[in-house]
Amino acid sequence: MRSLVTGGAGYVGSHIVRELLRRRIPTVVLDDLSLGHSESIPGVKLIQGDIGDRALVRKTVQEHRIDLVIHMAARSLVGESVLQPATYYEHNIVRGLGLLEGMRQAGCLRLVFSSTAAVYGEPREVPIGEDHPTRPTNPYGETKLAFESALRWYREAYGLNFISLRYFNAAGADPEAGIGEDHDPETHLIPLVLGVASGARDLVEIFGDDYPTRDGTCIRDYIHVKDLAEAHVLAAETLRSGSPGGFFNLGTETGSTVREICDLAGEITGRKIPFRMAARRPGDPAVLIASRRKAARELYWVPKSTLREILESAWNWHQLRPDGFRSGKGSRRVRDR
Repeated sequence: MRSLVTGGAGYVGSHIVRELLRRRIPTVVLDDLSLGHSESIPGVKLIQGDIGDRALVRKTVQEHRIDLVIHMAARSLVGESVLQPATYYEHNIVRGLGLLEGMRQAGCLRLVFSSTAAVYGEPREVPIGEDHPTRPTNPYGETKLAFESALRWYREAYGLNFISLRYFNAAGADPEAGIGEDHDPETHLIPLVLGVASGARDLVEIFGDDYPTRDGTCIRDYIHVKDLAEAHVLAAETLRSGSPGGFFNLGTETGSTVREICDLAGEITGRKIPFRMAARRPGDPAVLIASRRKAARELYWVPKSTLREILESAWNWHQLRPDGFRSGKGSRRVRDR
């Protein structure tokens, strides 16, 4: 197998690249570096470019004899998507279609897609199974769902074989590999909490304490980014084996509240985590927990890391790189190498 990872210099993408390399799978990365960090994938063939450039995609696939694409490149901030829906439709759908066309023209018809639990919207029941109704409540989820629909029709028309991985809250890091979570702006709870522990932030805002949960704060299903990386590689190998593909949730089937995250982070770091209560954010469900039964049954994937291990790995990364990749930002704009 020879793989192309779009968005492979990003947070989850770089961990996937490391897992592919660990398994000695030849890998090329296509990333425009608008959000990713070239420092996260040293020694990997990096092509800086737009996934919507179908000629570039076709050339890359042909020259490197790519037979499977892992598609990670996307805009993924829920709040931003509400304020800038045009950006999300452009990046997540229009440019995604350019990728599909470039692949099709090059004869590459296998794809693993990074989707999201946001396609489900407000859950009717938890844990959420793959047959749960899909009713997104924001443009981010809507654009991911629309691309999934495009994949279905590409399968009908052109024989594209795909697996779409709908995952929940990615967290954690791989300090031994020198990679972790570094977003600007940062919106994810765990790095925000650890930023408070390190003194980089004054406090954490908790949006709503009147949800029907055990302490009134939202419950989310946190999954280690290394477990996610393994799931993408298992999905790729499943497609290579001739599996018909389909849709899979990735989660742990357990959930933690916002306050529980703050408490555990305080215990691990030995620091107090001050917080301030704020009003609920529109569209925030009380509980989001994934069913992982289908992924276990068909992909042979089971998450290995506990919440404590997730937080410990993220804290270790934060201590090693308190400014993330900031010290190397001068090398982020890198040409094809």
